[in-house]
Amino acid sequence: MVDFIVFMVLFLGGIYLFGISHVIPTAQGVVFSAGILLVSLALAWVMRQRGSDTRRTDNWNRRNQ
Repeated sequence: MVDFIVFMVLFLGGIYLFGISHVIPTAQGVVFSAGILLVSLALAWVMRQRGSDTRRTDNWNRRNQ
């Protein structure tokens, strides 16, 4: 549950930064880039979860040892 909340905060925060980057008078590129980084970090946060959606015990970390 905590992981989902962290994902949603990062993801929606990145989307929010995308939206306001076109409205602010200065540093539009910096804010837009920060939005891209937040969305990417949110997706990486979800993908790092062990066995997240498929409930697998082996999630790319160990292959037939």
